[in-house]
Amino acid sequence: MTHLSMQALVSLREAGLEPGDTTARRHLESCAVCREELDRLHQRVARLKSLPALRPTRDRWPQTVIRVRAERRKRRLRTGGLIGLAAAASIALGLFAGGGAGGGPIGGQAINQAIVRSQALESALTQYHPEDRVLDGRTAGIAEELEDRIARVDRELEMAELLERQSRDEQLLRLWRERVGLLDALVDVHVTRASNVGL
Repeated sequence: MTHLSMQALVSLREAGLEPGDTTARRHLESCAVCREELDRLHQRVARLKSLPALRPTRDRWPQTVIRVRAERRKRRLRTGGLIGLAAAASIALGLFAGGGAGGGPIGGQAINQAIVRSQALESALTQYHPEDRVLDGRTAGIAEELEDRIARVDRELEMAELLERQSRDEQLLRLWRERVGLLDALVDVHVTRASNVGL
């Protein structure tokens, strides 16, 4: 004896008569196994209906807005600090570049000041993490050009170490000042890009 399939039992459970339902109903009246299966099906449906209604979790939009605003505020403060640092670097560069134009003898102190300024700008640049930012093509091209020019100045600095003392000091000072100017421009490119994006 073949028993009713699950599909046939479900169609018997629903209202309305489908073709073949009368034969299935006659079989159901005579078969205890199929009646037990239909009872289990009714019980499953009743248990499923008794489950609590699935409701969405609480509204998280206000928490998300608060978190996003706090992150934006943090970024603005950090960007504002970097803009201030870049402005200070530009002013220092202007003062520093103007101070060496007097035509007097070039000392190691001026070179050391340029080296210290260069190191400060490099430190500011690494704290800013420019490699983690997505840049548009134009800004990335400008940054790459500045980095290439800095690399060229670094090579010239290595070559200047081999020159005689007087011409070496003049060359070193000029190159270090150029390096500081390029680094300052690179920091400005990254800070300006971050400001334009609205971070």
